[in-house]
Amino acid sequence: MNLVTTEANLPGVESESWSAEEVLEWGLAQFQPRIALASAFGAEGMVLIDMGLRLHGGIRVFTLDTGFFFPETYELIDRIEKHYGIAVERYYPALTPDAQARAFGDGLWSRDPDLCCRLRKVEPLKRALKGLRAWVTAIRRDQTRARAASPKVGWDGEYGLVKLNPLADWTHEQVWAYVRRHNVPYNPLHDRNYPSIGCTHCTRPVQPGEDLRAGRWPGLAKTECGLHVRTVTAPQVAG
Repeated sequence: MNLVTTEANLPGVESESWSAEEVLEWGLAQFQPRIALASAFGAEGMVLIDMGLRLHGGIRVFTLDTGFFFPETYELIDRIEKHYGIAVERYYPALTPDAQARAFGDGLWSRDPDLCCRLRKVEPLKRALKGLRAWVTAIRRDQTRARAASPKVGWDGEYGLVKLNPLADWTHEQVWAYVRRHNVPYNPLHDRNYPSIGCTHCTRPVQPGEDLRAGRWPGLAKTECGLHVRTVTAPQVAG
């Protein structure tokens, strides 16, 4: 098996014309079992879990359990494991919520949300990616400005592995069309005006006319948790 492990050996710009299924198929064929899907179990993540299992019969799924997920999110994880017959790998912060409060004070997420995300998401991600050759994310280009240039297949220079974004060019409507067509399980909070779901302290429902991610870190300029503002190089045309 030809394992692509360097930026130079990535597929060319033709990968931008690949469908989400083709991106996943390529990644799984190249890197299995050292490839995994990172998911917080939003609608996009659920699409990729379903798609990966339909295409290849199995994909490793991990989550960065901050300890602040909504009860509905934890219930969805249990449903996913039973529905698909998989075991979700869970990576936790070094500090429990109580230990974090003792070390940094109560409500760190409201005073220094970047530090809170670094402690509860970015540091666990480093452990989750250890030993992998590629990781898969559910980000879409139209979600935030930081994601607008995300390639479908890229080289993640921060962690030294391939990063796949199969849904990069999908719209919100395409995601939900797939969910309905395949009867994919999803978080019931989506039906309560939570189009994007993170931690309990930093997520609220959106109001009519607001951006779909307006409920994340409301009242703050913050739009990213720090997982996807990394150096990712888009594929180049082979010389």
